[in-house]
Amino acid sequence: MSKNTKTVIILLVAAVLIAAVPLFALRNAEFGGSDDAGSVMVENIQGEYTPWFTPVLETALGGELPGEVESLIFCVQTGIGVGVIAFFMGRFVERKKWMKATGQEGDVPASGGERACTGSGDTDDPHR
Repeated sequence: MSKNTKTVIILLVAAVLIAAVPLFALRNAEFGGSDDAGSVMVENIQGEYTPWFTPVLETALGGELPGEVESLIFCVQTGIGVGVIAFFMGRFVERKKWMKATGQEGDVPASGGERACTGSGDTDDPHR
């Protein structure tokens, strides 16, 4: 078994333990969201808590969103975020592969994302 495989297995076991241990260690505990905890804390400090505004979709629909729809919207938002992050990570990996293949691995681009001018003549022309 390679070192990377061992590392992956150890990290997977650690992730499962981090998720499972609180469920068994705190048997009858209530796990609430941070929104509820914040509302309770504000009520303890100020008395009554009244929201400043209602969510846009709840206003448009004339009532509260069902839990399934709320979960769906959250999952779509998560998927979009993961897609954006994966896109940029893929671009960085491919850029590194391309630079290694073309022999430009050690070159550092100029500031502002522009390529450094590697011409032999001295000129002040920015369009060169």
